[in-house]
Formats: sequence, structure tokens, C-alpha cells
Amino acid sequence: MVLQIQNSTYEAKTQEIAKQVLAATQENRSFLAALRDQMRWDDKLLDWAMSNPGLRVQLFRFIDTLPALHSKSEIASHLQEYLGDESVELPAALKGMLNFANPDSMPGQVAATTVGTAVETLAHKYISGENIKQVIKTVERLRKEKMAFTIDLLGEAVITETEAQSYLERYLELMQQLVEASQRWTKIPAIDEAEGENIPKVQVSVKLTAFYSQFDPLDAQGSEERVSDRIRILLRRAKELGAAVHFDMEQYAYKDITFNILKKLLLEEEFRQRTDIGMTIQAYLRDSEQDARDIIAWLKQRGYPLTVRLVKGAYWDQETIKATQKHWQQPVYNDKAATDANFETITQILLENHEYVYSAIGSHNVRSQSRAIAIAETLQVPRRRFEMQVLYGMGDKIAKALVDKGYRVRVYCPYGELLPGMAYLIRRLLENTANSSFLRQNLENRPVEELLAPPIPASPSLAGGTEGGFFGVADTDYAEEEKRKVSQQAFQNVRQQLGKTYLPLINGEYVNTTTFVDSLNPSNFSQVVGKIGLLSVEQAEAAMKFAKAAFPAWKKTPVKQRADILRKAGELMEERRAELSAWIVLEVGKPVKEADAEVSEAIDFCLYYADEMERLDKGVIYDVSGENNRYIYQPKGIAVVISPWNFPLAIACGMTVAALVSGNCTLLKPAETSSVITAKFTEILIEAGIPKGVFQYVPGKGSQVGAYLVNHPDTHVIAFTGSQEVGCRIYAEAAILKPGQKHMKKVIAEMGGKNAIIVDESADLDQAVVGVVQSAFGYSGQKCSACSRVIVLEPIYDAFIERLVEATKSLNIGETELPSTQVGPVIDANSRDRILEYIQKGKEEAKVALELPAPSQGYFIGPVIFSEVPANGIIAQQEIFGPVLAVIRVKDFAEALEVANGTNYALTGGLYSRTPSHIQQAQADFEVGNLYINRNITGAIVARQPFGGFKLSGVGSKAGGPDYLLQFLEPKTVTENIQRQGFAPIEGAE
Repeated sequence: MVLQIQNSTYEAKTQEIAKQVLAATQENRSFLAALRDQMRWDDKLLDWAMSNPGLRVQLFRFIDTLPALHSKSEIASHLQEYLGDESVELPAALKGMLNFANPDSMPGQVAATTVGTAVETLAHKYISGENIKQVIKTVERLRKEKMAFTIDLLGEAVITETEAQSYLERYLELMQQLVEASQRWTKIPAIDEAEGENIPKVQVSVKLTAFYSQFDPLDAQGSEERVSDRIRILLRRAKELGAAVHFDMEQYAYKDITFNILKKLLLEEEFRQRTDIGMTIQAYLRDSEQDARDIIAWLKQRGYPLTVRLVKGAYWDQETIKATQKHWQQPVYNDKAATDANFETITQILLENHEYVYSAIGSHNVRSQSRAIAIAETLQVPRRRFEMQVLYGMGDKIAKALVDKGYRVRVYCPYGELLPGMAYLIRRLLENTANSSFLRQNLENRPVEELLAPPIPASPSLAGGTEGGFFGVADTDYAEEEKRKVSQQAFQNVRQQLGKTYLPLINGEYVNTTTFVDSLNPSNFSQVVGKIGLLSVEQAEAAMKFAKAAFPAWKKTPVKQRADILRKAGELMEERRAELSAWIVLEVGKPVKEADAEVSEAIDFCLYYADEMERLDKGVIYDVSGENNRYIYQPKGIAVVISPWNFPLAIACGMTVAALVSGNCTLLKPAETSSVITAKFTEILIEAGIPKGVFQYVPGKGSQVGAYLVNHPDTHVIAFTGSQEVGCRIYAEAAILKPGQKHMKKVIAEMGGKNAIIVDESADLDQAVVGVVQSAFGYSGQKCSACSRVIVLEPIYDAFIERLVEATKSLNIGETELPSTQVGPVIDANSRDRILEYIQKGKEEAKVALELPAPSQGYFIGPVIFSEVPANGIIAQQEIFGPVLAVIRVKDFAEALEVANGTNYALTGGLYSRTPSHIQQAQADFEVGNLYINRNITGAIVARQPFGGFKLSGVGSKAGGPDYLLQFLEPKTVTENIQRQGFAPIEGAE
């Protein structure tokens, strides 16, 4: 009851204050309206974006591209490509301006100048300066208006250790210069003091993740150590100078680790008594109220207050999309009202605890700010303990109205070069032009009652998913501490099982063998992961006989029953996810996150192929009057699956369960170096209820057992993933009709690639460098889809190479069990020696841009980057299957495509570009099975990016796609004449 009275007191006061503030912000409105027709181009662009969603999307995409465009004709042609799109309705003035025939023409140059200047003017509205001198001028103007400031450094994403170090140095320099300038400033009591206490005149805002280029919640400890070292330097220097430091909050994945690092650091003796430091809470996050309560409890324990800046949050689209793609719960509220309501709740929590926390309320919503003031006044919160904050160029009128009412207002001022600041600018523009934006609604003269009404959230939805279609399983979110603990525990469990013996499974029984082989941990080859019993040819023949005997019953088993076995196997894999990941990490040297994603892929194959077989089982009906026509599918017979070591669980599982669910009896012969994982997969299939003889696990020598099964007259289908050499041999052998063979064998072969990524001059280099590094050096380049060639256009070649080398240098190389590792070992000694030979050849035909050292206790090779590689050179043509990257220089986009298509392979390819015509041309002419645009080229997801190539990259349909199961089935047409004595049932006739 007390709370209700309290709330209604707050509400009445909120309305009263809000009306006063709103009235102050709305003066001169009619005068502005009269000026609307004489508006500048930058205002016109914003105005048009608000009224036309199609134009808004294309305009913002164009603005995003602008930093990469270096001439007026490039700007003019991109303007035409983006805004000339059919989806865009253009205002007459813009249409007229874009109506030029040639980007180099005078009208083209005029259009480029007009729009380029307008965007620059827009950027100046939201960015407080391009250099420290301009920033000092801006903050001096703000101080004249009785406003405090905090400065944030804009710039490229931090993707290299050089950039992380430079980020720290730039902040040290910024603080130094601001403090020097501040010595000339006269004291302004409204912002420089409160309750007799001085408030630092200089404040900077920093992003934690920018202090370490490999910042990753999975490697919580390593990230904390690296980041904390740099933060201590910053905080010590800030203290010497008398400047305040505020920590911004970024993406949700970094939230918990950011709070943990700061809480730990700020309890250290050296920093515990500091009160000139702040952290940030984002109200659009569903768990932010709990975070606020936790921080207050921690501050009580600390005994000295800190500032908490409360904001709504700036990454809503990004967070929503990521959760949807990953099938994770949405971390953000789905509607604006829920965020606003949460913002008010947290405001109240912070202000009611003003003896422990200084509140900084960041919003451009008059209601949100007025609510804070109403609570602060009711509780008589001392002035030192709360302030209002706005973004530079956003809430100018609100800020002025609040200053006039006697409140301390701080303006968040980003500074940096305008063009790299475009990402920031677009976030601000999105915010300003969104339908739900308070600033926009205020501009549109919405009724005061509507603008100031208490926010009422819609009913909550937590789902993160895709509309309709197949819904895959979620990867582990290692940002959650609990999940990291489960992973560590799984490694301990698996370590206790190392060195066991795994035998072949024949007709439901494990059988003894005379030959054994050790499977070693490639990160540490003195460690035996398991001993594998290798099958003899005689045992392989026995397995074949059992498969043949089991086939008739399996063929007749209802599809639903077969599909349910797959679903059960998927369920068991999900239960054992952490353990299976640990086996993959230890047996084939794959980093933890990638191993986890592989388990997801294996589960997805089970679930997707189960669904697909049920779809195909319905057949197709082609009836006509008097005649029934059925198109149905039946299994082929016996399938031999030969799986690779590089995706030891996912590919082995995908090929096997596809064959099984289609009704074929299946023999799985895995690569020798990854036979422990396939033995674990075998255990799962047995537990899931696969009948004896239907599935058999037949590890053996490829040259003996593999060849015997391929050539066997009872083999109907061979599903193979591996090298081109072996794939072509299987294809040739399978084509030969053997004595007693009554069918042609079907071969499905995936045989690798020489995959290229093209980077054109309009590419976002932050994105391109990160994508190329991940695609080339993820799992040490040992993926069929890995990038081994980058084809870069001349204008950006040198800049690209420089950042690529620095980003690669910043990677951590080591044992893959360590959470900090991004580059692990290669699979075995043969592989290592072969790759080293290729590196030697590369040195003869190109320049070494980077060769990183590597640990010696495993099969390690440090990443190698070659520059100035000839397009027809050995290292640009042959598949190396290791961490070796060839960077090729080309004149223009036509040559880039020609070079990309100039190998025998056609598996994956990538393009980083913001030029619509290049994207369109690549879609049509880039010869690959999987083309990825503006993202990395590895990590295909079942039913989202069905995977497979053509040319010498393989034969057969794409794995994880709608045609894949057809390869394991024989189609059959059944026609029945249903007329008897001239009589037939006719539908609709009585």
C-alpha cells in the first residue's frame, strides 16, 4: 500500500515536471515549421528517412559505405546503386539529383558533393570533433551553457593488439590534454561542485573490450588479466591528473564479464576508495534490474560510492538478430514500452539507494528524465548524487530545459574522425528516425498526454528463433559462467577415460582385432586419447553379410520409427554435448567453441534428416480420372560411409544418419586419427535403439578395408568426405561393374576446395579482416570451407595486408583445451610435414608477410601469410589444408572474379563489398557451391546453408539440404488402373 502511495506521488510529480520541460522544448515550433521548406540537405535527408522506410534502409546503407569511397565518381555511382533500387520511392528533389547518365559527369559530381557534404554535416551534429582541439572547443561551449561532459573515443574496431595498446595511449593523451585545457576554465558551481565537494571537470568514457583484441567470455580469466593490466594504467594516470573515468557497456555477451572484471578491480586496495569511476546499466536488457540490485549490494560491501549510468541501450537490432540466429533467448525486451518501464524501475532503485550510488540518468525521453527528477526531489537526493545525461546533438533542448531548472546535465561527446565514426552515426540516426523514438514523436506534435503516459509493456516474448521451417539446436553460450563450468567439468571426466581401447561393432557385438592403432592428442602427442582396434578384410566381409541380412527388415521398418531413432540420438548428444566437445578438442585439436558448434551440427543432422524422411515418405500423387499414380521412394541397400577427421562427429553423423533414416544398412569407416569420437557416436546410436546389423562401426586401414568395401559388389552407396585424390579414386573404382553386381553404385563425394574471399575497395575493413582471419586460421585452416586465398583490389591492398598481419599476430596459439586458444595444432606429423613443404614452395614464389612461431610439444604450425602471390602459383592453386594464406593483388573486380574462378575447385567463396552491383555480379558469376557475402565463409548451418560444391570439389547434393536424402533412395512410380467394366469413381460425382 505504501508503495502505491509512493508511486502515485511520483507519478503526479512526474507529470508536473514533464509538462514544464516539454513546454520549454517545444517553443519556436511554428517558426521551425515555416522554415521546413528552406531546410538544409542534411535535415531533408533525415526528414525523408522518417517518412519512407525503403529509403531509410538504403540511405543508411549508403552512409555506411561512404567511408570507403575515395572519389566523387565512386560516391555518385554508389548513390545511384543504392537509391536507384526498385524498393525505394524517391522524393522529387532526390530523383532529379540522381538523374545523371554517368558518375563522372558534372551532374554526377554535383550530386556526390551535395550528399557527401550533407552526410558530413549530419556527422558533425552527433560527433563533437575530429581531433582534440575541436573537442576542447566543443566542451568549452558546453561549459558556457552550464553543461558537464564525458568524452568517448570513436574509431575502428579493435582487432589487433597494436590497436588495443594504441586505444590506451590515445586515452592517456586525451586526458592529459583535456586536463591541461581545464586549468584555464573558470569554476562553474552548477557542474563543478555539489555539497561543497569538487566534481572532476574532465571525464572520459571507455569500452572495456577495446583494451584487449581477443576479449572473449570463454577465456574469462585470460581476458580479465589482459584488460585489467591496461585499466590499472589508465586509472592510475586519471588519478594523477584528477580526471574521472566511466566504463561504457557494450554487447550483452560481454556484460557479465565486464561487471566481474570491474567489481574485482575496484575492490583492490589501490582503487577501493576511488569515487570518480562509473559503470553502465542498459535498461533494455531483461536482467538489468537484477544487475542494478547486485551492484548496489556490492557497493554497500565496498563502502565507497561509484556512479552508475543508466541508459536504454544502443544495440537492440544486433542483440535481437544474434539471439534469433543462435536460437538463444532474447536478452532484450521486444517492445519499447517494456524498456521504458524497466528504465523507470531501475531509476527508482538507484535513487532510493543514493547513499551508496551516484545516479547518472541517460535519456532523451522527457518522461524518463522527469520521473528521475520527481523521485530525486521526493527523496531529497543530494545534488552530488545524481545527474542527467544526454548524447551530443540529440537532446539539446531537453538538456537546456533541465539546466534552466537547476539540474546537473552531462553531455556524452564522441570524438574521432568523421568517417570511421559512421557506425556510431548510423546508431544515432536509427534512434532518431525510429517510430518509437521520443524525439521523433515530439517532433511530430503528438498529444502531450500520449507523450507523457506511463509506459505499459506488451506481453513478454522470450523466443529467439526463425519464422517457420527447420529449427536447429542452440550452441553453448559461453558468456554464461555456469556453461563454462560444465565445460571444464567435462574435460576432467574425459581425461579420466583417456587411453581406453575401442573395438569395431559387427552385428551388434564388439569384436576383437589383431591390429591396434593409437589415436594421439595433436596438441600433445605424448598423450594417447584411445587405442583403436582395426578391422581385417575378413571381418569387413562378415560385416557386409550381416548388413545384407538385416536389410529386408530395416527396409520395411516404418519411417516414423527410423526417424525417432535419429531424434533419440540427437537427444542423447544434447545431453552429452560438453563431453562430446571435450573428446573432439582432445582427439583432433579443435578449439572449444568450434567443437561445441560441431556437436550442434551433428544433432541438427539427426533432427533435420528425420523430418526430411517423413516428408519424402508421403510421396507425390499424380492421379487422373480412372487411374492412380504414386511416386514413392525406397532405400537402395547397403551404404558405406567413409568419414574425415576434420569434422569427426558432424560429418560422420550426417552421412550415417542420412543413409540409415532412408532405410539403408550402413557401415561407418572413420578416419584413423578420429576413431575415438566415432566410437562414442556408435555408443549413442546403440543407446538410441539402432537394430543389430543395420549400423556397424568398421574402423580399418583406408587402403585395405576402405578399398575392399568400396569395391564390394553388395555396396550400393558410397558417401565420402576427404581429399580429391582419394575421392577421384573411389569414383573411378565404383564405376567398375564387379562380378555378381546387379546395380550401379552411387557415389557422394565432398573433396575440398581452394576457397577465395574477394575484398573490394568498398569493403568494411574491420569486418573483412576479422572474417578472413576466422575463415583462414579457425581450426588451423583444416576445414574444407577454409579460406586459403584472399583476392584484394589494388586501392586497399596495402592497408588490408597491414591490418591482416597485425590481427593474425594477435591470435593465441596453443593447446586447444585452453579457453584462450584460437589456433591449435594440425592433425598429425604427416600433415605438419606436408604443410611445411608448401610453406617452402610459397617462399620461392611469393613474399612472406607473416610467419608466426609455434609451440613444439604438439603438431603446431604458426599461421603464415604470403603477399604478392601470383594467381597461378602453387600455393594459390593447390589445397594445403593448413594455416597458410595467399594474398593476391588484382586491378579491378572483373579480374578478381576471374582469379577466384581460376582453380579446379568450386566449394566456398566470400565477398566483402558494399557495392550492390558487385554483390549482384558475384551471386551470378562466382563459381562456388556456397557463397558468403560480408561474413566469414566457414560454419555452414544445417538447413540454413546446405553445404557442398562442384567442379573438382565434389559430386552429389548438398549436405543439410532438401535434396540430400534423395541420393540414398530409389524413386518408384506405381500406376493402378482403377476402372472396372468401364466404371470408375469420379470425385465430386454423386
